[in-house]
Amino acid sequence: MKDACNIAPRRLKVVSKRLVELDIAVLALGETARWLEAAPLGGEVKVTGFLAAKGRNSKTPVLHVNTLEFLEGIKNGSLLQEEG
Repeated sequence: MKDACNIAPRRLKVVSKRLVELDIAVLALGETARWLEAAPLGGEVKVTGFLAAKGRNSKTPVLHVNTLEFLEGIKNGSLLQEEG
């Protein structure tokens, strides 16, 4: 049996654009980790994955990377590696 939840959509009025920055720990394994390690500092990358707690009793989030895409130098980016 699956649990289900209903989420009611809400509309938010955007008053102005804002730049949002975030520092978060990232965890990548295998080939993804090697690609991420090779990325230049300050370079643009797009990652997909999931957020999970750092540990069983921790509330600190960690981004677990599943895919990595380098965006620098090309308009839409290029998918270089995908796990799974």
